[in-house]
Amino acid sequence: MDVRAVLEFATVTRGLSLFLQAVLNAAIPDHEADAFRPPRTEEPLYLDSVVEWLLGGLSHWDAEHFLFIAEKGYLYEHNFAFFPLFPIVLRGLAETLLWPLSSWLSVRGRLLVAVALANSALFLLSVVALHALSRLVLQDRRLALLSSLLYCITPANVFMTAGYSESLFAALTFGGLFLLEKGFTFRACLALSIATAARSNGLVNIGFLLYLPSLHAISQIRVYRATTKGHTKVFHYIWAIICLLLTSLLGTAIIALPFCAFQYYGYRTFCTPSTSLERISPALLSLAERKGYRVPDENGPPPLWCMRPLPLLYSHIQDVYWDVGFLRYFELKQIPNFILALPMATLGIMAAYAYFQANPELCMRLGLWETNANRGLDKPTPGFFNPRVFVYVVHSAVLLVFGTLCMHVQVLTRFMASSSPVPFWISAHLLLLNEPLLHRRKTSNPSVQMQSHSRNGCKHTPQNPIVALLPHFKACSPTTQSILGYFLSYWVLGLALHCNFLPWT
Repeated sequence: MDVRAVLEFATVTRGLSLFLQAVLNAAIPDHEADAFRPPRTEEPLYLDSVVEWLLGGLSHWDAEHFLFIAEKGYLYEHNFAFFPLFPIVLRGLAETLLWPLSSWLSVRGRLLVAVALANSALFLLSVVALHALSRLVLQDRRLALLSSLLYCITPANVFMTAGYSESLFAALTFGGLFLLEKGFTFRACLALSIATAARSNGLVNIGFLLYLPSLHAISQIRVYRATTKGHTKVFHYIWAIICLLLTSLLGTAIIALPFCAFQYYGYRTFCTPSTSLERISPALLSLAERKGYRVPDENGPPPLWCMRPLPLLYSHIQDVYWDVGFLRYFELKQIPNFILALPMATLGIMAAYAYFQANPELCMRLGLWETNANRGLDKPTPGFFNPRVFVYVVHSAVLLVFGTLCMHVQVLTRFMASSSPVPFWISAHLLLLNEPLLHRRKTSNPSVQMQSHSRNGCKHTPQNPIVALLPHFKACSPTTQSILGYFLSYWVLGLALHCNFLPWT
């Protein structure tokens, strides 16, 4: 029943997001931003103007790159900052499911429809995956339910709706982590590998692959130590270590393969090009000349990055086109962007601090073993502070530190919201701990079930606590007002600003 309630709420928020972006995009004039806007080289068809009016807000900022790649392929050098899986999904939908509309919609129009369909479906999948992962890791039904409902009103909502790869990445990441927690290591590696084909930060998920099997290996060694003797015990120790090493090496290779393959494709495209400028559309070539975009040219000299000992195109693009690097964003003029990222950063800091305060010894031991035999990972304490959450808090902290120091900091909100369940776990934990209207005792276990009863005592479907709190917002605790205020304000503001080329990226 919890999954059904979460899916229903997610479906409502997806529909409302699509409706609001259309209304806000029509009501607010587009800002003349210095963003990637390639010329249209295809003649519009009958329904293109209607689709553009309804879904045009989904195509702004980085979404234009994904749509361009899906339509034209990787033409410009800086297009390689955007990984290929999402454009492949969009083009696949445009050429299969939406092919019957090809007489009324151009490729561009079908791609916009594909964005709306794909990201709506992928968001629902990510919600299901997050709920399953939360139930398994947190061992707390109410906390898992509330976390998943909060995810439905994520502050990164517009990026889950527009032509970005966040929904795809979240579905694959949360699904892969669920499989890894269940012990399906090979299937988990495949899911996390596919996630790396969607976003480069999928590489960070290798940390889970190295950590969770290590827990399993340590658990096996403890069992062998208690149940076997002599040379047999040594053999079991060696076998557990060999299995761990093989799993780690093979899994790391599988997860990193899409990233490496994509970098090799970029190297072949620009360092050993087989395309001449005559084969490129004059309008697109003119844009490249005006903006200084590099295009592959078999008759021209290779770019300087090709001569580096490790010629990574992705690093070159982040450095040259986006000016991404350590502390490069620490300028006075970027203070508004730091303020924009502050709520998400605060949640990440609070999660790490609260977890360390509750489990200092566990954190010092890196969560790898328990001294108390009665408290193991097989029967963890329910809630946010249970030992299985440790690796997720560390992962969240790594994303937070890297995003703050080395990235455009305003990206932090969507960066963490699509990569880690921790912002939603800590938010739900704080709500259940501090909101009297949720009837939560300050213990690890819920005091009441979120169920309504009819007059004859029959149980009904659990009530959505988010919807139940909103009419009583003024009576809620300051913690609830802060968390729901943050989630809902960013949910709406993102749609209003991003869909009109205003600064919300």
